[in-house]
Formats: sequence, C-alpha cells, structure tokens
Amino acid sequence: MGLRVFNTMGREMQDFVPITPGFVGFYGCGPTVYNYAHIGNLRAYVFLDILDRTLSFLGYDKKHVMNITDIGHLTGDDDSGEDKIVKTAKERHQSVLEVAQFYTDEFFKDLDALNIRRPDVVCKATDHVSDMIELIKRIEANGHTYMSGGNLYYDVSTYADYGKLANLRLGDQKAGARVGVDENKRNPYDFVLWFTKSKFENQALSWESPWGKGYPGWHIECSAMSMKYLGDHFDIHTGGIDHIPIHHTNEIAQSEGATGKKWVNYWLHNEFLVVKNDASGDGDKMSKSAGNFLRLQTLADKGYDALDYRYFLLGAQYRSQVFFSWDAMESAKNARKALIKRAAQIIEASHGKTSSSLGKKAQGYIDSFKAALENDLATPQAMSALHLAVKDSELKAEEALSLIKTMDGVLALKIEAEAAKLESAPHIETHEGDAEAAEIDALVAERTAAKKAKDFAKADKIRGDLASRGIVITDTPEGPVWKRTAQKP
Repeated sequence: MGLRVFNTMGREMQDFVPITPGFVGFYGCGPTVYNYAHIGNLRAYVFLDILDRTLSFLGYDKKHVMNITDIGHLTGDDDSGEDKIVKTAKERHQSVLEVAQFYTDEFFKDLDALNIRRPDVVCKATDHVSDMIELIKRIEANGHTYMSGGNLYYDVSTYADYGKLANLRLGDQKAGARVGVDENKRNPYDFVLWFTKSKFENQALSWESPWGKGYPGWHIECSAMSMKYLGDHFDIHTGGIDHIPIHHTNEIAQSEGATGKKWVNYWLHNEFLVVKNDASGDGDKMSKSAGNFLRLQTLADKGYDALDYRYFLLGAQYRSQVFFSWDAMESAKNARKALIKRAAQIIEASHGKTSSSLGKKAQGYIDSFKAALENDLATPQAMSALHLAVKDSELKAEEALSLIKTMDGVLALKIEAEAAKLESAPHIETHEGDAEAAEIDALVAERTAAKKAKDFAKADKIRGDLASRGIVITDTPEGPVWKRTAQKP
C-alpha cells in the first residue's frame, strides 16, 4: 500500500511521496524550556517517535530535526505577554541560561524514560540567532516587513496565501479580535520577526541586528533552524493542533515569504490529551496555565512506569483526542504486564532464539502490523497485531519472538527486555506445608509497606532478620518473592 498520512494542509489523507526517493527530512516543534513537560506535552514526542521509528521500519533513511526554544517564546503565542523563560528566571532568581539548561535536561530525562530515541539533530534557538537574522533579511528583501514601534513586523497582507493551513480569512477578521490590541500592528494577524529593547527594557539576552539590538520572535526560530538543517523545502513538519492557527501559520508565511516557493509538503498534527472532569466524559486540555497538568514523575509516584503511559498513548491514533484517567492507566499497566509475561514464556520456550524465516501465518501478522502503520500511523491496529501474534499458539516460539523484536522496534515498549527479567527471575514457590509461610508472608508485606513509606531502615531490618533464618527475598517486577536457602536453625 505504501505510507499514507493525513495532511493538515488540505485536510485529507494523501500518499506520502518524499522529495528525495528513499529519504525523509522532517521537523518537529520541540519544547520551550521554562517548566517541566507535562504528560500532555509528551504525547507529541511519543507521536514523533512513532513517526521516526515507522520511517526506519519502512526502509527510509531520514533526518529528524527538533528545536529547543530557550529564548523569545512569549506567554502569548500572538506576541503578547513576556518571555516565558525570563519570567521563570525572575521568579527563581536564576539566569535565563540556568533555567533553560535545567528544564532541557529534565525534558530529555522524560524522553529517555518513555524510550523515545533522540532526533538526529537537536538545535537550540540561542545557538542559531545569526541564522534567524539572515532569514529575516531575505524576508525583508522580498517586501514582507515593516518597522513600527521599534520592532520589525511581518506584514501578512503581502502574502496572498496567509492562513491557508488554518483556513483563516483575513477579510473576516476584525482588528484586535484574535489578539490583544497592539497599536504598532497594521493588521491584527501581523507578527514580530525581531524585537528591540522597545519591547522589554530589561530583556536578559539580546543580539545586535540590522534593526537594532534585540532578540528574535518565536516563529522565526523554527523556520530558521528547520531550513538550516533540512533546506528550503522538506517533507514533513509536525506539532500539536494548537500550533495550527498561529505558530505554524506564521512559520509558513515567513518561510515561503523568504523563498517564494513551497516550504513543507506534509503537515501532521497530534490531538490533545484531555483530563476528564466528570463521569459524563467532558474534560479539558491538559495545560500548565489551567493547573491541571501531571508529570511523568506524578505517574511514577502512583506506581506507573513511563512505558505504561506510552502503552496508554499508543492505544489511540495520534489524531484522536485521548482521555486520561487513572482507571485507563491501570488498564494500560495491566495489559502491558500481561504482554510482558507472555513474552517471557515465549523467550523460555524459544531459548531466546529467533527464526531465520517466517511461515505464512507469522508473515501475515507482520503484514497486518505494517499495513496499520502505513495507514497514518494507526497504532491501535498495530498493537492489536502484536497481541494477536503473541497469543497465537500455532506459531513457533522462535517465530513469535521474531515478531516481538520487529514490532517492538517500532512500538518501543521494551517488551523483550522486561520479559527477559521475568524469565530469569526465581519462580514463585507455593510454600505448601510450610508452617511459617503465613508469618513470613506477613513480614514480606510489612517490608513492602515500609519501602513505600520510605522507611528503608525498617525494610532492611526485616530482610536481615529473615536472612538470618535462611530466607532470601528477591524483588521482581511482579513483586517480592521469598524462598528458603538453608534449613531453619
């Protein structure tokens, strides 16, 4: 069938045809590093990772570029408010660079926990200001800019296709309807390419430019960095649906305003993670401003692995809203655990060996998995193919293990690695006929409770007391297991 994707530009499913046969260049909007990423933010990067891994699975060479915004992103995407990172730096009495570096490091810790592989290029905005200045010069040379109030604006009236991604109509827009009033703008849709000190007298970072000492607007950052590493025309640009009406719309205007030609062929946007408010199913987008956001650490504190959350996300197609609830997380955790336990049985039966060739039925599962991914990254159907494969008793164990390796190469749930831990863990003994079993079980449970309460001294004492009686506790992913290693004194 070949890969088909839903292109936001045109609002339709389209066959994916790369500019260069066999190679895909794509850019994903990265984080503004002024706070921790919440799990709603992280959905975008799981989606990007599935795209990245799917392209590799389908045999493409690729170049995946992602930015880190560490300057210039205001609290309002429409150029209103103040710089998000500067705001955090003031609140914490730290430098802008200290804040940006701290949250950049935390962001990548979250990506590592979710088993998201790093983009081929990660670029910081502060390292590419000269590239932004050069791109703005090209835009200015083509007659798309004007100076007002000390800032350089993009004049959207000079670009006939402005708003085509979001289906905006300039003629229908009343002044000030979309954004807060900015008396310097000729049109409410106009946006800043370069701020000077007239915006914030005490801006922490600034650079010399032909328009005065200042700093770049947020939108120009993504255009400049993507074009530096992927060229003036590339295959795919991704982001959340909230980027469509302003950020991506402005990126297109300034990029095509600079080059005079098409910039990106395919626009892919992921939907929101929604937090349920009540039993009716109504809910709100997870956001920092709404105060309803959860971090990966929040999930970990409640006993969920980051890969349980990844499993939960893959249960919905990236263009569908997904409703977060603790019940849904529990279901995802249990389903992933069951998958791992079944994989452990397969590893044991196959002695860890894979099949050099697949039979017709096994190949059918691969074909189903591939067809799901080629259908606009339909991860629910891809997950279904995996579940059906591991449950099929007619497959040879070596074939089943081959399927796990191949499919999890895209889904990235670490199924084999976690299963190998289970397979090598001691088997649970029934302790039938052991008169002290009930007492020992109670002590093991008491130790577990002490660990959860972070009373590690008590937990260690219980372990030591049991060890002195010839009883060894082994902590496994399934919980603690005890057995006797010596006769009682």
